[in-house]
Amino acid sequence: MEQSRGHQKWYVLFLVILTNLFVVAMPMMGVSVLSKEISQELGLSVVQIGAVWGAGALPGIPLSLLAGTLGDKFGTKRVLVLGSLLAGLLGAARGLATDFVSLTVLVILVGALLPFVSMTGIKAAGQWFPSQQLGLANGLISMGMALGFLLGALLSATTFSPWLGGWRNVLFAYGLIGASFSLPWYFAPTLPSGAMPQVSMHRALRQVLGVKNVWLLGLTLFGVGGCIQGLLGYLPLYLRNQGWNALRADGALSAFHTVSMLCVLPIALWSDRLGARKRLVLIAIALIAFGTGWMSVANDAWVWVAVSMAGMVRDAFMALFMTMVIETKGVGPAYAGTALGLTMALGGLGNFLAPPLGNSLAAWWPAAPFLFWAMLAILGMACFRMVQAEI
Repeated sequence: MEQSRGHQKWYVLFLVILTNLFVVAMPMMGVSVLSKEISQELGLSVVQIGAVWGAGALPGIPLSLLAGTLGDKFGTKRVLVLGSLLAGLLGAARGLATDFVSLTVLVILVGALLPFVSMTGIKAAGQWFPSQQLGLANGLISMGMALGFLLGALLSATTFSPWLGGWRNVLFAYGLIGASFSLPWYFAPTLPSGAMPQVSMHRALRQVLGVKNVWLLGLTLFGVGGCIQGLLGYLPLYLRNQGWNALRADGALSAFHTVSMLCVLPIALWSDRLGARKRLVLIAIALIAFGTGWMSVANDAWVWVAVSMAGMVRDAFMALFMTMVIETKGVGPAYAGTALGLTMALGGLGNFLAPPLGNSLAAWWPAAPFLFWAMLAILGMACFRMVQAEI
């Protein structure tokens, strides 16, 4: 029985990784690198592109908390079956957009479903894996997300768009592939009855809302996540406007995700062995802030250095962050969905506000948005330093 469950947990983890890769990461980053093509066809300004990029985070503000509590109440499998199906179909529908309003509405609808997919997958890992393996599990999940971001950035505009006949067909393809993941989740194993008792939404909310560290972690994600969201959405457009060709500009974004993918697992394993998660997260935030700020003055080869500095710890930060939320005193696997939902809701607010606010500064100076986002990450660091050591 124990051996069978051991095999099952790795199957569930593998499925979480693939789901994040194909349902969340590749389509999300595809929109970023396709933004030039989309803006030209639909006649969108730089600020409108920033608004579209940030709009996907808007529904995550209220719905992340709901997604987490529903995962705690109804179980991860049911939420992932329905979430994958609807997120995929709505993602495909973005290819039908005809103007700024229709694209924004469709992006918001997709954003409403993605928290149900991403956070429930993290909760599933927290249910199946013990604490001494949780950093590894979340590291692998983040590595899969980084791989999806890398492939989406590298292939969406330069390979898939010419091959499939434009950005619309790329989004159609991503959506249909994502929707197909509802099938393996339908047949996925479930925890034995009683292994993870279900809790009422009211009880979960009351428990989590009273934990100070969860609020501080959420404010951390508000700053750091907003910084990363703004950087990823603006970087390809900024480099193109600076005279970089499409392949080179998308390559810089790919470099961000490549170094992130290579570094996430060693850092996650290190955190499991040393028990130094908080110290490593502080270092990660500092590197993200410095690398983003450096982009405001970097040129030529230094752009790659700045991008790599910010990127090398991006997914490691998320892996450690998610692990710390689950391990927070008063949370644990039973309330992990609700706690992740609250932190992701606050992070979603940062993701929504940061891109358009930062992009609007480009009217003064094209590189000014990077300084704004770096300051946002420093704000997140200040909040994280207040997290108590009992975590």
